[in-house]
Amino acid sequence: MDGTNFVAHLANYIGETVTIFTTSGGESGSGFTGVLLSVNNCFVRLLSQIGPAPGCALGNCCTGAPTGASVGFTGGQTGRFTCGLSTVGAVTDIPISRIASFIHNAV
Repeated sequence: MDGTNFVAHLANYIGETVTIFTTSGGESGSGFTGVLLSVNNCFVRLLSQIGPAPGCALGNCCTGAPTGASVGFTGGQTGRFTCGLSTVGAVTDIPISRIASFIHNAV
């Protein structure tokens, strides 16, 4: 399969959860799993961690959270995350030339 066909094959799985192993070493060689967001001739983009929805309108830090509340506190008036949340999600860009293996569902 030439490179153009491989890119087209990858694009068939946009919106699906896939795993991509790369030719790099260390932790990145262990593979990346996420929702395939986009594909072009240079790289693929995976949504590898989804961030939470906004917890409060206009960034007012949700009144009602106790002092010293943890990052995952779900109290306050909205029942959502308070300000100070450090996880906003993660997107992974992988060069096409570094893909060693592409795993997807058969169905």
